[in-house]
Amino acid sequence: MIVKNKSIGRQKAGDGVERKILARGGELMMVEVSFEKGAVGAVHRHPHQQVSFVLKGSFELDIGGVNEIIRAGDSFYVPADAPHGVLALEPSAILDVFTPQRQDFLK
Repeated sequence: MIVKNKSIGRQKAGDGVERKILARGGELMMVEVSFEKGAVGAVHRHPHQQVSFVLKGSFELDIGGVNEIIRAGDSFYVPADAPHGVLALEPSAILDVFTPQRQDFLK
């Protein structure tokens, strides 16, 4: 599957947060999420495993109550059902990869 960036629409994912569903197939899904400064990805949990890569900017990351500042080039892993969330410290973007696919994002 090839997904051309210009053909992808953005979805509102919260105040100051937008996502684009990129390539997906089988059990994998890749999503680009953009944040305005101060936007929050509220602490949540899901049954999917997740790896994330900070494309630009910086975040305060909370995984299971442990907080860490992450910046462009950093990455992290979230086990299934682990509580996690972010606060964008500046205009930022992150690349998330999920397994299995987030069916809730496709509705």
